[in-house]
Amino acid sequence: MKILVPLNIPDTGIDLLKKEGLKVTKWTKDLPMTKEELYKAAAQHDALLSTNNYKLDAEFLKANKHLKIISQYAAGYDNIDIVEAKRLGIPIANAPNSMTDATADIAFALVLAVSRKMFYMHKTIAKDEWRHFRPQAHLGIELKNKTVGIFGLGRIGLEFARRCKGAYGMEVRYCNRSTNREAEEELQAKKVSFNDLLEQSDIISVHCALTPDTKHKFDANAFKKMKSSAIFVNTARGQVHNETDLIAALRHGEIWGAGLDVTDPEPMKADNPLLSMEQVAVTPHIGSATLEARRQMSVFAARNIIAFYKGEPIPYPVS
Repeated sequence: MKILVPLNIPDTGIDLLKKEGLKVTKWTKDLPMTKEELYKAAAQHDALLSTNNYKLDAEFLKANKHLKIISQYAAGYDNIDIVEAKRLGIPIANAPNSMTDATADIAFALVLAVSRKMFYMHKTIAKDEWRHFRPQAHLGIELKNKTVGIFGLGRIGLEFARRCKGAYGMEVRYCNRSTNREAEEELQAKKVSFNDLLEQSDIISVHCALTPDTKHKFDANAFKKMKSSAIFVNTARGQVHNETDLIAALRHGEIWGAGLDVTDPEPMKADNPLLSMEQVAVTPHIGSATLEARRQMSVFAARNIIAFYKGEPIPYPVS
């Protein structure tokens, strides 16, 4: 069985595949494969250990219906046409819970950075604008006893809530399809409607999957319902918020600040207005960028393929 790994991921999972006697072709260049390179390489392999750099749409899947399994080097899989994969009988798997702590940390760090305008104030030093003490300039806000609202209270959202509750005694509100009993018992979290989440929260953090229902969920109407003192944080997928509407909401003072690890589009252009705003912090989709998380992602993605190869149940199936 020949496995294509079209991005230079950590060898922790690659070594597991090779230990099982599987043949691995790993792309070692810094830039991802072109579409043409991916199609040509995939045609010569039995399985794909992919990443969300690649759009595995109906066209790709039909052209590569010989693939026995696709295992995603990520928790998210919105780059894959799941319906078409299921129709073609190609199992799809992912690597959930491998970057839970790393992503929760980034979300928490963005809240801190926005609340104290850290990114903007750092730039003032780089521009040689640090002069004298100014008692009423560039003031931030404190986080103690605020209310945090979480949109999508899964593993990452729960870890983020734990940080907010533990560090600052925040009240936890969440909007979810299902009730999270663990969060309610441990953190006294309260499940609320989407409108109540918008209206009650001092901080809103997005931790949901990107679906037709969540795409642009945070638009002009949503931002208007938020507190003018609120901070919006998104570490899930950029398309969950409407970036044009977010920029307008910040400019008009409808919300206080924003912290983003995901944008729409990605990469963000250097002239994006968000990058020059005082109460905004943006990072380049680095939620899983720790040694531990990236290695674990590699292992989880490899385990899916190994289990399939051995005829065992896939540990992290999507479809």
